Amino acid sequence: MKKSNNYLLPFVLVTSLFFLWAFLHNINPILIPHLKKACRLTDTESALIDSAVYLGYFTIALPAGWFMHHYGYKKGILFGLLLYGIGTILFVPAASARSYEFFLVALFIIASGATFLETVANPYITKLGDKATAEQRLNFAQSFNGVGAFLAPIIGGKFILSGIEHTPQELAAMTPQALSDYLSFEAGMVKIPYIVIAAIVFVVLALFFVTHIPEIKEADEKSESSFSWKVFRHKHLRGAVIAEFFYVGSQVGVGSFFIRFSKYVMNMPEKDAAFRWGSIAMVGFMVGRFTGTFFMKYIRPARLLSLYACINIILLLVSIFAHGATAAYALMAVPFFMSIMFPTIFALGIKDLGEETKIASSFLVMSIVGGAFVPLVMGKISDLTGGNIQLAYMVPAICFAVILFFARSQDTKGNNVQVKNTH
Repeated sequence: MKKSNNYLLPFVLVTSLFFLWAFLHNINPILIPHLKKACRLTDTESALIDSAVYLGYFTIALPAGWFMHHYGYKKGILFGLLLYGIGTILFVPAASARSYEFFLVALFIIASGATFLETVANPYITKLGDKATAEQRLNFAQSFNGVGAFLAPIIGGKFILSGIEHTPQELAAMTPQALSDYLSFEAGMVKIPYIVIAAIVFVVLALFFVTHIPEIKEADEKSESSFSWKVFRHKHLRGAVIAEFFYVGSQVGVGSFFIRFSKYVMNMPEKDAAFRWGSIAMVGFMVGRFTGTFFMKYIRPARLLSLYACINIILLLVSIFAHGATAAYALMAVPFFMSIMFPTIFALGIKDLGEETKIASSFLVMSIVGGAFVPLVMGKISDLTGGNIQLAYMVPAICFAVILFFARSQDTKGNNVQVKNTH
């Protein structure tokens, strides 16, 4: 009981970090159409926003795992928060210069900080309690990730998107000065929101600095041998890394072009699309996290993962071949069934790895580089088909098929445990 109480405050504080990287990922569906407009980009160019974030994860995940392995959980959290705060501050000069490249650099730095936070928080949460309920505990913590997921597009839609949508003909009719003033106004819309985000991050940094966060050592901990590529001898980890690559690619692709998609299928204004994505799709994502935790009391995690992957394939096919509101609302239903996928794949991948959990966590975080590539492929399909963003959604449908294959392999091999609800 005493040990459980000792874990309570660390659990609460570390769970709060899930909101920060959720905000980073889920503000991208706002930044993509916003910077597309402010910096006059193609769909493929605008998708580089996702690439900057997920390449940051890819390049920093191993150094983050090494840092955590040598210096512990708390220092990893502090360094991650510092990078996150610096990156958000850089949005201000990027907006003043109206430099898309500067924005991408700032996003890369934020993502680097988020990588440290995620590399630490995911395995740390699985260690704060009974080993048998690790998947359920991680899903519960990531439910608060869902809070950031639904707030980000709502806040971004309100404070970043201007709602001014000029046609190409109207832009062409502007004088050079009027056009420059308009584009500078659009770029500057990000300044105040990102100053506020930076302030919040530095407050959280100060809170962690003065709080005791206990280290958790594994009984089989070795000095250097555990931090090795040999971890890939575990077949379930290899499968999880591949599944996580395609899952994050599908998650990012589904959300990143939703505003473009809703404009294409039913001419929905950008502010309305941002609000609906946040208030319907991302609320569904958050609710899905909580309900998924409950369902795992009765359904094995891998089996639930299989079911949700099947449903998402069907929903995406509807969104591709239907028209109007039917297509838009089918797409808005997808996040509910995506909700459990990342933490469930993650927990299945690190199961029974002991001290190798740390390096395995780094590789699983690296695998989310899929988010850098799937949106680019979707953007390219849209550009090559004259702006048919609807057809591009075939790509995440294929990604969910890969996840289904992984889930079935884990379910049939019995690599899951029946989890119990401890919350």
